[in-house]
Amino acid sequence: MGHAGASAYLAVMGLFNFAPGVMKPTALALNILVAAVATAKFYRAGLFSWSLFWPFAVASIPAAFVGGAMMLPARWYQVVVGVVLLYAAVWMFRSALRPLTGQTHRPPLWAAIVAGAAIGFLSGLTGVGGGIFLSPLLLYMGWAETRATSGVAAPFILVNSIAGLLGHFSSVSQLPASIPIWGAAAVLGGWIGASYGSKRAPPPVLRQLLSLVLVVAGAKLIFH
Repeated sequence: MGHAGASAYLAVMGLFNFAPGVMKPTALALNILVAAVATAKFYRAGLFSWSLFWPFAVASIPAAFVGGAMMLPARWYQVVVGVVLLYAAVWMFRSALRPLTGQTHRPPLWAAIVAGAAIGFLSGLTGVGGGIFLSPLLLYMGWAETRATSGVAAPFILVNSIAGLLGHFSSVSQLPASIPIWGAAAVLGGWIGASYGSKRAPPPVLRQLLSLVLVVAGAKLIFH
């Protein structure tokens, strides 16, 4: 789906009572690994669009750095992100029940820059990465079809996660020692998922899978 799994990482870490200072940098670090794999896969499949990507990324990168340097209380960002995930899941599931008949069109430059800045800041602040915010926006507004959305979401998450992690390092210079082990597992899963999503899954299946991921992650973040 072009997502790096940060919402699931945060949900699982929350369930196992990881310290807030561990959750965000861990999610951002794993995002970088998995999003790099997904970016390569979707790019090779011809699904990456520079013209769609750069207006969102140009503002999101510095905003993600600023958000990464800030520390929000864990419970606050869990609830906020969980509510957003559940809202996005409802729309995504409904969209999967019927074909997208409307033609897509490029977003206005100002709208992409404003949205990119807001999503980038939330990405750095929470460690989510931004794909869970960008994908529903692109599909809801008719700015991209599903697989093109996945092809843009992966590099968007990659650049935001790098910026967010650099911002985090500017205030807290450490990463959990278990990152290499978790990273190996995340990369393996990301490789399999990106291979499937970039070549085999039809658009309705992608939307259904995305809605399921959003529901599970959102519920865990809010109710754990």
